[in-house]
Amino acid sequence: MNQKYDDINFSDVKTYSIKDRASRVSIDDIGSPVREGMTFLNFLDSLPNVLAAGDLKKIARTISLAYREEATVAIGIGAHVIKVGLAPLLIDFMKKGIVSALAMNGACIVHDFELAYTGCTSENVAEELANGRFGMAEETGKLLNLAIRDGVEHGSGIGKAVGEMINREELPYASHSILAAAAKLNIPATVHVGIGTDIIHMSPHVDGAALGEGSLTDFKTFTSVVSRLEGGVYLNIGSAVMLPEVFLKALTLARNLGYKVDTFTTVNMDFIQHYRPLTNVVKRPTGAAGAGYALTGHHEIMLPLLFAAVTEELSGRLVQSPNA
Repeated sequence: MNQKYDDINFSDVKTYSIKDRASRVSIDDIGSPVREGMTFLNFLDSLPNVLAAGDLKKIARTISLAYREEATVAIGIGAHVIKVGLAPLLIDFMKKGIVSALAMNGACIVHDFELAYTGCTSENVAEELANGRFGMAEETGKLLNLAIRDGVEHGSGIGKAVGEMINREELPYASHSILAAAAKLNIPATVHVGIGTDIIHMSPHVDGAALGEGSLTDFKTFTSVVSRLEGGVYLNIGSAVMLPEVFLKALTLARNLGYKVDTFTTVNMDFIQHYRPLTNVVKRPTGAAGAGYALTGHHEIMLPLLFAAVTEELSGRLVQSPNA
């Protein structure tokens, strides 16, 4: 059946004054041109208070507020954060007391140790995989597995065990080790592994019982950290699966045990936004209260930018939008 459609008559369209409309962006939110010779503070102030740039300033303010109020600021990282050279930034914020706790996946200890041991890390996986040499560095597999085994015998989790080993052995580049710094500062640094996911699990020195016991000890410690997250901030940086899952379980355990962990802020930072971090870090945990943010970009750019904004916020000099 053929339908006959008449042209719509626009003369009856109902309009209203833009002055009566609620708008999401105002002239107070727009950016300023970059000027030659401007300081980094000027640059931050010049960013528009819209979308990710506005979120960056809000997150910096939230972290700064949590620090001033002695609330927990915990960071979970994937190994890429270490591989792109950001350990010194995390160590600096740990020393300043801004970062209260760290969580890592199993690959992190590989790069953290190798940097401390030889001053270099990150092999050519494609090339070494072809000849069966990928992940077979003797020192990495042996020393890390022995450290984990020794730590478990003394009741330590993987993070503390590796950090204490790096300090005890006085490795030449220990000052670049996140785990060594955490051990010295007595800051919780937990490691969460899936057996078979990391190169040290291929070593003849691997001890499955020690890996499991050490990671379970660290999960209990991490749950304790999460139980004190009320009013604080949790950032997941570069872990798409492991830490978002661990964080969700730690949070439900803390709530199950009667801890008040309702109002806090979460942030996911990665190259792209994956399902699990967005769901298990940004959305579900803060659905009833608090706030969740997602910042997308390269870690080696985004993390220094955020930490610089936190530093300027703590100085009291960073300008906030009237609408923030």
